[in-house]
Formats: sequence, C-alpha cells, structure tokens
Amino acid sequence: MTTNLGDAMTEQGQVRQDLADGRQLDVVIVGAGQAGLAMAWQLAQQKLRFVVLEAASEVGHVWRSRWDSLKLFTPAQYDGLPGMPFPAPADTYPTKDPVADYLRAYAEAFDLPVRLNARVTQLGQTAQGFEVRTADETFRARQVVVATGPFQVPFVPQPAGRLDTSVTQLHSAQYRNPQALPAGPVLVVGGGNSGFQIAEELAASRQVDLSVGTKYPMLPQRLGGRDLFWWLTRLRLMRVSSESRLGRRVQARGEFVIGTNARDLKRAGVRFRSRLNDADGRTVRFADGSTLDVGVVVWATGYRSDYSWIEVPGEVVDGRVAHRRGVTEVAGLYFLGLSWQHTRGSALLGFVNDDASYLADRIAGHHAATPTGTARLPSG
Repeated sequence: MTTNLGDAMTEQGQVRQDLADGRQLDVVIVGAGQAGLAMAWQLAQQKLRFVVLEAASEVGHVWRSRWDSLKLFTPAQYDGLPGMPFPAPADTYPTKDPVADYLRAYAEAFDLPVRLNARVTQLGQTAQGFEVRTADETFRARQVVVATGPFQVPFVPQPAGRLDTSVTQLHSAQYRNPQALPAGPVLVVGGGNSGFQIAEELAASRQVDLSVGTKYPMLPQRLGGRDLFWWLTRLRLMRVSSESRLGRRVQARGEFVIGTNARDLKRAGVRFRSRLNDADGRTVRFADGSTLDVGVVVWATGYRSDYSWIEVPGEVVDGRVAHRRGVTEVAGLYFLGLSWQHTRGSALLGFVNDDASYLADRIAGHHAATPTGTARLPSG
C-alpha cells in the first residue's frame, strides 16, 4: 500500500509536533542518504512516527562533494528510490549534482522529517528502547535504523605520512578536477573505480602513474548493445544472496571496475605501477622494487567505517557490524545500506529499497508486538 502524499504530510506534521513536545518516537533513522531516504519512505507507508537525522547541511551533500566529472555506472532507469523514478532518460548516466538534486527533491516531495546539521554523537539503549544524541538534541525511540552507508571515513595508508610536506597530497574525497591540482605529473594510488576514473581524467592533460595493489575484475559498461545492469538484472545476478555459494564467490573477488579498463588507460599514456609499499621525502617505492619521484599524489584508497558513536555492547566488533540482512541481535536496532548486506545491490542507489522494504516489515512487526514502555535492556 502506498501512502497518499497529503496523508504523509499530515503524519509528518504530527511527528514534528511530537518532537517539539519531547515525546518518544517509533523510529530514528541515522543518515539521510539513499538508504535513509528509502527507509523513511517505507516507514511512512507503515504510518510510523520517525525522524531522519542528517549530519550535513543539505540532503545529498555526500554526492555533491565528490569530484566534478563523477558519473554513476548504473543508468538512470536503475537509479530511482521507491515512489519516484530518477528524472533522466533511460540509458543515460547521471552525474553527481543531479543525483544530489534528486535526493533533496525526494525528501521534499514526500515531506520526510529530515533534521539537517544533526550529526549523531552517541547511540545507546534505554529501558524503553534507544537514546540518540546529537550536539544539540536528544531523541528517544523504540527502534533505530543506522543508514550511514558502508564507509564514512577516507582512508590514507601510512606511507603518506612519510612524504615531504612539499608533496601535494589529497584523498579522492577531496579531489575535484585537474585544474585544482598543481601542474605536473600525478601519482594516483588505488585500482578501484575511483582510481581508474580519476587517472583517466588526469591523463588528458598530464603524465599519470597509477599504482594498483589489488587487480579487480573489469567489466564493460555495455555488452551486446545493452547496459551491463540490464544483463545483471535480467539474469537475476543483482539478487544473488550474500549467503549463497555464488554470492560468496563474487564477494571474495572484491570490487568490480566498470566502464574503464587498463587497456584504454595505457592508450591514454597512463603508466601502471605495482602496489605502493613505502615513501621517503619525495620518493615512493613500489612492490616490484621500482621508485618514482612525486610532486602530487591522489589517494584513491577508499574509506573505512566509523561506528565509534554506537555504544551498544557487542554490536560492533573490530569495526564490523554484527547483523543478518541488517537485523541485529539487539531488538529494535537495524542497519541499512551496507555492502552486500543481502545482495550486490544493497549499497546501490536504485537497489537499496529491497532491503529497506524487508526491514520495514520487521520494524512494523516489532512495533506491533512491543507496546509502549515494555521494551527492556538485555540481561547481563
């Protein structure tokens, strides 16, 4: 059942009044990215009272802050959230700003109760459920969905700290365009999608070396006149479970590089290097024993999770979340948008709703089975 837009706006108006009065909510969602918004839409269908807490000053901030030429490798017809298709022609590939615009328009269209500039600093349990703290407010809810994405903190390896201060260094999260970098050669470190795309863009105007530590499988954007994701969905490969034999094999192979390949980069003049092992001054050393003097380094070395703010015993171990398809052993606590949470599409814009729908049913069931005020802390 789909909630009428006018009904949804009335429901969320009541939520805002409940927040003003300090009443306990049914659910708090942490994060207003694609996962958090899909979850919010699903909870609105269940007529639950919830709020979405977003650390940034605008919905879509993470997308808008990426490099200028970034494009999705999923075509527009696969990029919509529930209830609202992505506003672009099929088989086109949206850039970052239209994605950010879409997320903001989505939150506005359904009048989702998003609190901006509300970075969560602490999540803990209470006798009635959970307490979620930001710098300025405390929210209480019977259930919580952590939808902050699979990774939050840019990762830069240790050799970066041994480079001379005269070397310009930045993570791919800080990279915007070639014009923003000093003139001259660039070393890009990282063999995933980000590293390949940035290296390809920079190679049009300067010498680029690309250090690849792990070689990921490379897939073309189109096969037989069809987009890759047409094949993946047609063959139901996007729905292969993480717990199946095939799912485990695909996960073990790691990230796929889509639409860019080593042959094209070599033709563009990119020189491939092995894994970067160490650095000293302005010189880096690679695993094959070769060296390179550098002036600019772009670290496309990915991100790491940060759940230090979650103070629920046993839920996060060595930085990893304990869950089964987003459902934890702590009653009322869920995660959404994790890589391979259930399928390959769990962390992707147009596919996250499958997991959101699954969790919404569990949240509604828990809500119906737990009358207000009867939730208890686990023993021990």
